[in-house]
Amino acid sequence: MPTIISPTDFARAIGTETQATDWFQIDQDRINAFADCTLDHQFIHVDPEGAAKSPFGSTIAHGFLSLSMLSYFAEQLEVVMEGVKMGVNYGLDKVRFINPVKVDQRVRARAKVLDVLEKNPGQFQLKLEVTVEIEGQEKPALIAEWLVMQFV
Repeated sequence: MPTIISPTDFARAIGTETQATDWFQIDQDRINAFADCTLDHQFIHVDPEGAAKSPFGSTIAHGFLSLSMLSYFAEQLEVVMEGVKMGVNYGLDKVRFINPVKVDQRVRARAKVLDVLEKNPGQFQLKLEVTVEIEGQEKPALIAEWLVMQFV
């Protein structure tokens, strides 16, 4: 169920939490493709044999890969201003990588509205606390304070 925020009463949205998104599996092909895009080929990401000897016991996703999944999860999180015409990524205030995502684990996201500011007429900055969870793990992969600008 989407979280629709009223431009005239946006203070009510603060503290609202979304339902979790669907699970998404992070496989080795995705990790390798991300390594190619970022030129980060550290063995813990791309060398299954070498990574098996590491404290992780397998390859792990790049922290920034886990973070970049926010763009994918955003559509399912559905936190929008009523009448939104466009939304853009505005940045991050805080990110903590808490638990590595091992190859073939599944992740999902949930969000909480921390703040809504009207920056200009019809231009709203949303601050969302987004948690990326790992299936079967108590500790999440990451927690981020994500800033999104939406235009109505």
